Amino acid sequence: MSGIFPANRQRFQGISYLDIGQGQVLVLGHAFLWDSGMWAHQLERLSQHFRCIVPDFWGHGESEPAPAASATLAGYAQAVCGLLDHLEIETVGLIGHSMGGGWAIELGVQVPARVRALVLMDSFAGLEPEVANLRYQAMLREAGDNLSFSSAMIDTWTSLQFGHDAENLHPELVASFRRRLESCQGEQVTALAQAGRMWFGRRDSFEDAEMFALPCLLMVGAEDRIRTVLESNLMHDGMTGSQLQVIPRAGHLCPLEQPEIVTEGLLNFCQKVMA
Repeated sequence: MSGIFPANRQRFQGISYLDIGQGQVLVLGHAFLWDSGMWAHQLERLSQHFRCIVPDFWGHGESEPAPAASATLAGYAQAVCGLLDHLEIETVGLIGHSMGGGWAIELGVQVPARVRALVLMDSFAGLEPEVANLRYQAMLREAGDNLSFSSAMIDTWTSLQFGHDAENLHPELVASFRRRLESCQGEQVTALAQAGRMWFGRRDSFEDAEMFALPCLLMVGAEDRIRTVLESNLMHDGMTGSQLQVIPRAGHLCPLEQPEIVTEGLLNFCQKVMA
């Protein structure tokens, strides 16, 4: 999926990114185990109104692995900030899905004057719940040790990604995700596992998010089992002036499961706050 809009793909210090459209700038961050291609549907519309910068996270898509074992989401945010400097972009709206929301918050903490608006989609500013974190870290260790994702692990990740009836509603989407994990081998798995440890082992940035003085939209799939509606409600309660939109019949991948609803919600919000 990272091959979308190939003429618009560029590289900066090991990070592959899309640069498409003109106007006020939106930066979109994708989920763990995906890449910039997950935004294909949204970019078709958003790029008609905005300049969209869409990087692949370290170890995902066409980006290189993280530069060090100690790399963090904050480090990636700093790298994106360097990319914005390179492109001579002063201010942006941030749209972060899941892991992309994690580094979007860190970017907002590092350079608050450059962030005009924030969308956190199926994401969470707080710590990963301990039981879930232990489970995810064990899965990542297993994948890293074996340099592949086992059939059982692929089943688990797939069940977590989508809404309850995805096998019937989006069979090709589910099948393509399975193929994505089945095709991962060797160093690619090592890089993905490292990225996963950054996301699930992230710091608690909830209080930082509460201090943001900017327009914020929270979007979450009604059937999300990785980042629950409860978590988005907690952020909504803590972030003054934030908006909350629950996406029906969608799990963790609402931009893919309900692309029209998500695209319309993003477009309406961004046109209002980025004008």
